[in-house]
Amino acid sequence: MAPPSPADPQFDVLLSGTVFLDIIFTGLPRPPAPGTEVWAEGLGSCPGGIANLAVALSRLGLRTALSAAFGEDAYGDFCWEVLADQEGVDLSYCRRFYGWHSPVTVSMAMDHDRSMVTHGHRAPVSGDELLDPPPCTRACFVHVGAEDERWVSLAKERGALLFADIGWDRTEAWSPDLLRRLDGYDVFLPNEVEARHYTRCGSARDAAVALAEHVPVVVVTRGGGGAVAVDSTSGEVVEVPGLNVAALDSTGAGDVFGAGFVVGTLSGWPLAHRVRFANLCAALSVQHFGGSLSAPGWVDISTWWRTVSRRLDDDLRQYRFLEDVLPRQARTEMRRASATIRLNPR
Repeated sequence: MAPPSPADPQFDVLLSGTVFLDIIFTGLPRPPAPGTEVWAEGLGSCPGGIANLAVALSRLGLRTALSAAFGEDAYGDFCWEVLADQEGVDLSYCRRFYGWHSPVTVSMAMDHDRSMVTHGHRAPVSGDELLDPPPCTRACFVHVGAEDERWVSLAKERGALLFADIGWDRTEAWSPDLLRRLDGYDVFLPNEVEARHYTRCGSARDAAVALAEHVPVVVVTRGGGGAVAVDSTSGEVVEVPGLNVAALDSTGAGDVFGAGFVVGTLSGWPLAHRVRFANLCAALSVQHFGGSLSAPGWVDISTWWRTVSRRLDDDLRQYRFLEDVLPRQARTEMRRASATIRLNPR
């Protein structure tokens, strides 16, 4: 798929969604039972929700703009500071709201997976109100929900490539009608559970093939098992196994995968390279806790390649394309989630 070329794009990627304060507990020996207390070995805090994707994209060098509501509270201050000042995400299309508190998610990582508890209220403003009109951008990454948003079609008309993912269906009805709303999108990146539920297919590969009838490019992620991608325009099917890494926390790994795939797509890479690069980004992220701040930067990717290139096996040889795409001068190492919510004095 050729990357789009809108005239004079202000950004590489535009995002709209909800920013959560994520509080992550790691190293839990077991889930807490009623009436008991469980101590965790690790604790981290960082912006979450759509911020996972925003940070991952920005760390890979894309000009990233975010549109979201922020509460005028300490949590909102913290998330705003990290995104704008530390991570370089453009917040020009965001607004602060007094009396609306920031949504919060508590994530508990154990047994190579995580469980979450979330609290929040509907944002006081919609994406269409914040993005009226949307800026010129090379791509948009959209979380497909219950309602269509006008700004998405406007961005598409101006030349943006549309990437989409989809969340957990709280009704667990998994209505296939939702797939009809993928019309006009260019890339769809569900996880295996979502893809199989919506298509009623028995495998990730079959689900990807079925979804490719709705969207030109479909990538179904399989957690630590890698991913399968289908390009319906060329008929190409790519399956990539997971990388053998010590996983600490999988929070936000799907968003990091999506960011890696966006980078490869906008760079015009072959489908197999895009999937492997996204797979690598996600694998590096799960070695740290905290969704957004676990995302790797180019220096992390360069360090990984320098390490594994000395002992290439058949699977790792498939990553040789990194030698041609790694920047000569990578940024400094990335900051990670910390236990304390730190705020700069005003």
